[in-house]
Amino acid sequence: MLAYVNGKFLSKDDAVVSVFDHGFLYGDGVYETMRAYRGKIFLLGKHLTRLKQSADAISLALPLPLDKIGEALNEALTVNKLNEAYLRIQISRGTGEIGLDPALCPAPTMVILTRPFKDYPPELYANGVAVAIVQTRRNHPLALDPAIKGTNFLNNILAKIESLKAGAYEGIMLNWQGYVAEGTISNLFAVKKGILQTPSLETGILEGITRDLVLHLARKGKIPTEELLMRPRDLLRADECFITNTTVEVLPVTVIDGQPVGNGRPGPITERLMQAYRSEVQHHV
Repeated sequence: MLAYVNGKFLSKDDAVVSVFDHGFLYGDGVYETMRAYRGKIFLLGKHLTRLKQSADAISLALPLPLDKIGEALNEALTVNKLNEAYLRIQISRGTGEIGLDPALCPAPTMVILTRPFKDYPPELYANGVAVAIVQTRRNHPLALDPAIKGTNFLNNILAKIESLKAGAYEGIMLNWQGYVAEGTISNLFAVKKGILQTPSLETGILEGITRDLVLHLARKGKIPTEELLMRPRDLLRADECFITNTTVEVLPVTVIDGQPVGNGRPGPITERLMQAYRSEVQHHV
């Protein structure tokens, strides 16, 4: 696969950035991950809008207009002859002298990585996955705005390490007040008495693009929804649970902290939303 680095497509060995890049030195940058189906990037416009919002929030000037960034993403698919694909775009502050002042970096660095996408094993969707509620808390929103999809992922990495030690597929993080927030790379949903519930944005979470789409599909399907403050005990008492992100789409959760969710199988509302999401993909691509 050829990687896009500042306007050029380069081989893996040649696709390098400077050790003085502030993305490497300080995690100073923003990113988006996307999925292409049949050669078309799903919800590209929404991802580009969020990329711009994240960049604006950290006073990072994008190297190209959004339409040109979109063209570069599509060119990455063409150059690599990909139809079913994973894409990641990362824009860092760029190369500059050591120091925190953004003015040290005269121009940002833009990288696009692609790889063929292979579907997750069907048994994950048929049987569900196990998650663990971890001790690492989500960053306080006054310390780091959760709306920024930034490249400094240490908070999530620590939570991921905990979940791996617990033998879980995903780690569920609480916020500073002890409310359920989100997974290390996912948003979280539960179903209780037929109502679809998900942590509200005031919990201090990223407003996931897939999260928003699932809420839209639920309302379209006449499934009642609630965005609320959720305690761990509420999650443990749920009838159904699932996680969402760009690549897994809607993935059932059937075990939380070693305890079965509901009857230990993916529930009917989860399965409805799995199918609704896949239908939405087919409609748009």
